[in-house]
Amino acid sequence: MKKPITSFLLGLITVIAATGCTSTPEKTPEQAEPQALKANDFPTRDRVEYVLNCVAQHGGLTYITQYACGCKVDKIAEKLSFTDYEAARTFSMLKSTPGEAGGVFRDPQQSKDLRKQLKDAEAYAEKQCFVK
Repeated sequence: MKKPITSFLLGLITVIAATGCTSTPEKTPEQAEPQALKANDFPTRDRVEYVLNCVAQHGGLTYITQYACGCKVDKIAEKLSFTDYEAARTFSMLKSTPGEAGGVFRDPQQSKDLRKQLKDAEAYAEKQCFVK
């Protein structure tokens, strides 16, 4: 009597393995086609770096600073593409290079515009995210 049940189960397992699951969840229109990368899709590494620096500047790791700094980078990403953010950060960090070498980061109009956009985006993010 055990042999027919074992054979039946073995046959059933073979059929399932061969055919796979016949029902698959329907895909939404967004999932059906590969999504184009959003202009504000910052890489995880850069988001984490921003959050860690922000937490350090705001008194260390607490739930409030961690949440607020994560919120802040998201708000900045709403205002700037990653390419513009990265260029603005580079210009901001290197503008204090002395002499002519620093002029390339300090003087061009693109540098001034991007640094202003970053400053505005950070002010917006600070206002939106930090609990006073």
